[in-house]
Amino acid sequence: MKAYHDQHFLIDPHAINRIADLEDVKGRRVLEIGPGNGALTRALLDRGALVHAIELDGILCEQLTDTFSLEIARGQLTVQHGDATRCEIPAFDLSVSNLPYSVSSKITFRLLQAGFSVAVLMYQSEFAERMVAKAGTKDCGRLSIMVQTYAAVQTCFRLPPQCFSPRPQVHSTVVKLFPRQPIFPINDRHLYADVVRALFSHRRKTVRNCLKGSAGSMLSPVWVERALAGLPAEILTSRPEALYLEDFATISNIP
Repeated sequence: MKAYHDQHFLIDPHAINRIADLEDVKGRRVLEIGPGNGALTRALLDRGALVHAIELDGILCEQLTDTFSLEIARGQLTVQHGDATRCEIPAFDLSVSNLPYSVSSKITFRLLQAGFSVAVLMYQSEFAERMVAKAGTKDCGRLSIMVQTYAAVQTCFRLPPQCFSPRPQVHSTVVKLFPRQPIFPINDRHLYADVVRALFSHRRKTVRNCLKGSAGSMLSPVWVERALAGLPAEILTSRPEALYLEDFATISNIP
C-alpha cells in the first residue's frame, strides 16, 4: 500500500480498537485528521461518534466518500478535503487522529488553539517522548515547554511498525492531551512563544547570551534590553534546558 503524504495506515485491528476505546465517543463531535483509508474512522463510527474527517489527499477523500456513503447520508460523517495545518476546522468535542509525522507539531499547536476536551493522538515515539520531557531536564526542549504550558500530556501505549502499512522505520506512541490554562500567568502568548523559540535556538548558551543573540531576529532589541536589566541573575546565568515553566513565564512577562 502506498504512503500518501507521509501517512502510514493503521492496519492492526487490536491497535485500532485500543485507540477508539480510549475515550467515550458516543454522540460526540470527533475530529479525525488524516483518516487515510478509514480504518480508525470505521471504529469511531461503530462507537456512535459524529466524525468530521480532514484528509489532504483528494484520491483518499473520494475513496472515503464511496466507502462511507451511507454514514455521510445519515449525517454521521463529514469528509473535508483540506490541509489541517491551515484549512478551516469546525467546532469539535475531541480529536482522535493518527497524525502524519511531518506536520505533527503544527497540527498539535493548532488543535491546542481550537479548544476541546481531550485529544487522542498518535505520534512518532521520539516526538512523543520530547513532548513529555520534564522541564528542567536535559531532554526538555521547545516542544516540551510549549505543549506542557497549554496541556497535560498522558502517554498511553506504543505501537510497533508492523501495525502499519507501509511500515514506518520507527515506533509510534499514542498520547492523550488535556488542554488547560497555563499554570503560571502569561501576559502575551505570542511573545512567550517567541521567547521559548529563541532560548532553545541556543540551548547550550546561558539565557543572557540567548536573549542577546536573538535581539533583532526573533526578539525586539528594546525588549531584550529591558529583559536583561529586569531578570534575576539566577535566570540569566541558567541554560534554557534548566528552566521551569515558571521561569519561561517570568522571562516573557517582562513589560
